[in-house]
Amino acid sequence: MNTKEVITLRRDCEAIMIPSGEKFMLPAGTQVRISQSLGGTYTVTTDHGYMVRIAAKDVDALGMEVTASEITETAAPVDPAELEKIIWEQMRTVYDPEIPVNVVDLGLVYSCKVTSLPEGGNKAEVTMTLTAPGCGMGGVLKMDAESKIQSLPGIKEVDVQVVVDPPWNPSMMSEAAKLELGML
Repeated sequence: MNTKEVITLRRDCEAIMIPSGEKFMLPAGTQVRISQSLGGTYTVTTDHGYMVRIAAKDVDALGMEVTASEITETAAPVDPAELEKIIWEQMRTVYDPEIPVNVVDLGLVYSCKVTSLPEGGNKAEVTMTLTAPGCGMGGVLKMDAESKIQSLPGIKEVDVQVVVDPPWNPSMMSEAAKLELGML
């Protein structure tokens, strides 16, 4: 969703400054325009020209309804290989707030491994990177990935590591990502 419509925040809400990753409070009455709505989060531009990210839990401040997660509760997959596939799909719902492409298609996710825990359940280990080593949104993307993976049935532990080696480059993007960004 990208709208030229001005939306007035209905209540104070937490926001994250892009690209620094700094958290702050947007006061009720602030006027914003939505520039991106992907993966359950909203990137908006404020009336003062700041680009910020608003989490799904705060969409009511934008005058929208909070919607249920796209992942429905089902029986936990017992096969770690099956669960890995589900995690890869879940990671496709994590978006950089400045780029309308998910982190998998951007080539930011290097690996995903699921291991069974002795006490039951599974541990997911994901290694990912950023488009730029000093990106202030790294912690935000990591938290998004962790919370979305943790929400999956059968997952008891999540370990998302953000690495800078090997460094990301545009050749790591999928064909779909390159097409979306006008690089093909």
